[in-house]
Amino acid sequence: MKKKFFTQILDHFNFHPQSYQTFQQRYLINDKYWGGPKNNSPIFVYTGNEGEIEWFAQNTGFLFDTAPLFKALLIFIEHRFYGKSIPFGGDKEKAYSNSTTLGYLSSTQALADYATLIIDLKHNLTATDSPVVVFGGSYGGMLAAWFRLKYPHIAIGALASSAPILNFENITSPYSFNNIITQDFRSESENCYKVIKGSWQEIEETAAKSGGSEILRKAFRICKNDTSVGSLGGWLETAYIYTAMTDYPTPSNFLNPLPAFPVKQMCKAIDDPKTGNNTFEKLYGAANIYYNYSGDATCFNLDDDSDPHGLGGWTWQACTEMILPTDGNNAESIFPESVWNYTDRAEICKYIFNIEPRPNWITAEFGAHNIHRVLKRFGSNIIFFNGLRDPWSGGGVLKDISKSIVAIVAKEGAHHVDLRFSTNEDPMWLQEVRRREVHIISKWLSQYYHSLVDSSN
Repeated sequence: MKKKFFTQILDHFNFHPQSYQTFQQRYLINDKYWGGPKNNSPIFVYTGNEGEIEWFAQNTGFLFDTAPLFKALLIFIEHRFYGKSIPFGGDKEKAYSNSTTLGYLSSTQALADYATLIIDLKHNLTATDSPVVVFGGSYGGMLAAWFRLKYPHIAIGALASSAPILNFENITSPYSFNNIITQDFRSESENCYKVIKGSWQEIEETAAKSGGSEILRKAFRICKNDTSVGSLGGWLETAYIYTAMTDYPTPSNFLNPLPAFPVKQMCKAIDDPKTGNNTFEKLYGAANIYYNYSGDATCFNLDDDSDPHGLGGWTWQACTEMILPTDGNNAESIFPESVWNYTDRAEICKYIFNIEPRPNWITAEFGAHNIHRVLKRFGSNIIFFNGLRDPWSGGGVLKDISKSIVAIVAKEGAHHVDLRFSTNEDPMWLQEVRRREVHIISKWLSQYYHSLVDSSN
């Protein structure tokens, strides 16, 4: 992959003098398999999400696996304000300093970046007739779907994997996310589910006792300098949430190094008879799968705020337009009971950035209400993939909208598992998902080439 930079405009939607400032936007390009512009060979574009673009490229093997088949040029575009694509002279501190500078970080600006860059790149490669297909996973999958809807003259189709485009105001239940995590653990073992569910109270009761903090610190091998036992709950929750998201059928290193079927491995640790009735020992064994599968850590720092993939800008996005209600917990939930409360989110955002979120903007800009009725009328050529073990699937499109807006749903699938590199250990259902995706993309391309011939006659 060659790294390149494109001179991108700061603000696509205003004509104020400051809108004309530019920044360097990074993209990765791989032309190893490209059939070239003479053959109008396709261009596959990954619409980058909230982090460094190399990280997404390393975890999006589907494009590399299929490029030789389609003779495709591969482009991975980095999202503004992430990685090396930082406005304001590449100075992250300045770009992230306040809401005036961060105001340019939004999904609509990012999509306009992608449109501008693709048009310019095609022009420079004399490839104006090469069809573009966009791909993305998670937030990148949302962007891929929205790009196809907003810029149909640029992309002939989109593969939107694990894209929770329905996870907005009053469309998806705020309980669905944690209900799916609960189901993931419960499906492995009822005992595992019960131990985790009952553990929160035990942690609280221990913490309240004299010397309780030290008991917890020892039980969870928390580093000496780290005394904030209050963050223990968050640390454990993170492990369960991310393990459910990345419950892949093969070993992975996306968020952390993990074995195949990590939820099963966590439950094995919890169900291990050797730990008897010691809840903390069981939870430590489970957390160790997520935080220390490599076995290198001797103790855990609960206040570790390192950000290896550069995801920091998401806090801003989650405080402005990406209001995805996920933290409601009913009585059955594996987590303590709680109610999703928009006011809490708004107050935190006011405190951090001194701004008011706009929870209704995304659905006004891109649509989501009655999506099956709406997209049937005007949309086409989108694949929505969702794995039902992925907590985000609750906000995904799970049934076909039309002949060309297709939902592929995998009962055993986790977060954008279809986009990962294929391996010999991949189960049959996953191979079948990818075969279907390749077949559908082939159809889009042949329709495009037919229309090209017809229009030139």
